[in-house]
Amino acid sequence: MSPVAYGRIADDTRDAFARLVAVDPSQVALGSQTSAMVSVVAASVPDGAEVLCVEGDFSSVVAPFVAQDHRGVRVRSVPLAALAEAVADDTWLVAYSLVQSATGAVADDDAILLAARTHGARTLVDLTQAAGVLPVDASRYDATVTHAYKWLCSPRGVAFATYSDAFARILRPIQAGWYAGEDVWASCYGGGLRLAESARRFDVSPAWQAFVGARPAIEFFAGLDLDEVWRSVAGLGDQLCRALGIAPQGQAIVTWADPDGVDLARLTDAGLTVSGRAGRVRVAFHLWNTERDVDRAASALAGRGQ
Repeated sequence: MSPVAYGRIADDTRDAFARLVAVDPSQVALGSQTSAMVSVVAASVPDGAEVLCVEGDFSSVVAPFVAQDHRGVRVRSVPLAALAEAVADDTWLVAYSLVQSATGAVADDDAILLAARTHGARTLVDLTQAAGVLPVDASRYDATVTHAYKWLCSPRGVAFATYSDAFARILRPIQAGWYAGEDVWASCYGGGLRLAESARRFDVSPAWQAFVGARPAIEFFAGLDLDEVWRSVAGLGDQLCRALGIAPQGQAIVTWADPDGVDLARLTDAGLTVSGRAGRVRVAFHLWNTERDVDRAASALAGRGQ
């Protein structure tokens, strides 16, 4: 392999991700962590402006804005269900995850976007818990960030940002380096490089080997009917809810209160891979799961609460 060959793999992966989220590849930037890509937006928030966030959202979506408090940037957080009605005339940006990491709750996207347009606010949406399991159209937002190691089944260290053309023009490429040059291979030395005209000016140098693993995975998901995927996995989630006697949640991620971790321990002891988040047990269904997994989970929790 050579850097040039790795570069072609990275660009192929960019193209596949663009198909997955319904934007042009020229609007996709390559990264390695969501927090670093959110920081690009955070650095461009005007002094004293308000950023509206969700209470309990993943910290990578919130912390970069909190770190701008020295410039008077104000972060206001509200419950997910109240996000749309909380947008105000002085809100510069609404930043939220389309699917919440801790609970699996899906944002009321249409209402939030309508409120943002009404008040002249911009939108930054984290698609990490959505892309690959839920149909996504990134062109609806001013910016998105996505780490591919979740539902897109890629190696850690592969992440993407998308920008509308208008929003990209007001952002500062604070991570600019040689890979952000218009001609990558002529941009390796000195400070006189010409940044790319496309979203590539926000690229960071890719973790080469990680993209080798990501390319086939993202190409696979880009070719799926994601409406069908969502119906399947959310259906398994609802099936588990019914087996446990809790209200169906209509989500791929099913959670319920488990403050002492008792249910988490039962599921783990049964050989199931689940997690505990924010005092809740968290069970996520994806393409490899079947009704047998639902039955195994229900069996492990038989008699709970008695």
